[in-house]
Amino acid sequence: MIEFLSVYGENWSTWQPPMVSAIWVTLALTFCAYILALAIGLLVALGRMSNSAMLRAICKGYVEFTRGVPTLVILFLIYFGLPGFGIVFDAFWAGVIGLGIGMGGYIAEVFRSGLQAIHFGQREAALAVGMTPFQSFRYIMLPLAIRIVLPPMLNMLILILKDSSLCALITAPELMLFAKDLASTTFLPMHLYLLVGVVYLALSLPMSLVARRVEARMQAGMSR
Repeated sequence: MIEFLSVYGENWSTWQPPMVSAIWVTLALTFCAYILALAIGLLVALGRMSNSAMLRAICKGYVEFTRGVPTLVILFLIYFGLPGFGIVFDAFWAGVIGLGIGMGGYIAEVFRSGLQAIHFGQREAALAVGMTPFQSFRYIMLPLAIRIVLPPMLNMLILILKDSSLCALITAPELMLFAKDLASTTFLPMHLYLLVGVVYLALSLPMSLVARRVEARMQAGMSR
C-alpha cells in the first residue's frame, strides 16, 4: 500500500497543473450544459402542456428521443456527424450542447411534474385578480414549481457532472481525458483513474449534500 501511494508523491508536481486545468474545464462544461438543459427543459415542459396538439407531439417526441438514445450517441452526432453538413463545433461546445440536449428531456419531465403538481386554483386566482396568463405563470406558477422541483434539479446537476466524463471521447480536455492521456504515457492507469474517481467524488459530494439539505427543508416547509 505504501509503495502504491508513493507513486502519487513522486508524480504529484507533474500531474497537478494539467489536472487542475482539467477540473476547471469539467466544471465549466457541467454548468454550461446544465444551464442549457434547464432552458430546453422548461421550454419543452411548457410545450408538452400546450393547447397545440402538434407542439405537444413534437415535445413528447423530443423527450422520448433523449430517453431512448444514449448521451454518447448524441455527442458523436454533434461532434462527428454535423461537420458533414458544414456545422462544426469544437469539443467543448459540442460537449455542452450534447449534454444539454441529452439531459433536457429529463429536466422537462421534472418541470412538467412540478407544474402539474400545483393546484389549478392558483392560476385561476391569479387571473381573477387581473394578471395576464404570462404574469400568472411568471409570478405564481413558476416560483411554486421551482420549490417542488429544486431537489431533483440539483440531482440532475450531479448527473451532468458525471456524464461530462463522456466528453473525453470527443477529445474535450476534461478530467477523464487528462487521465486517459496520462495513463497512456505513464502506464499507471490504476493510479490515475483512481485519482480522477476521487476528484469526481469530491466535486459531487458537496452538491449531493446541498440537494439533501434543500429537500429536507422543502419537506419541512410543506409539512407545516
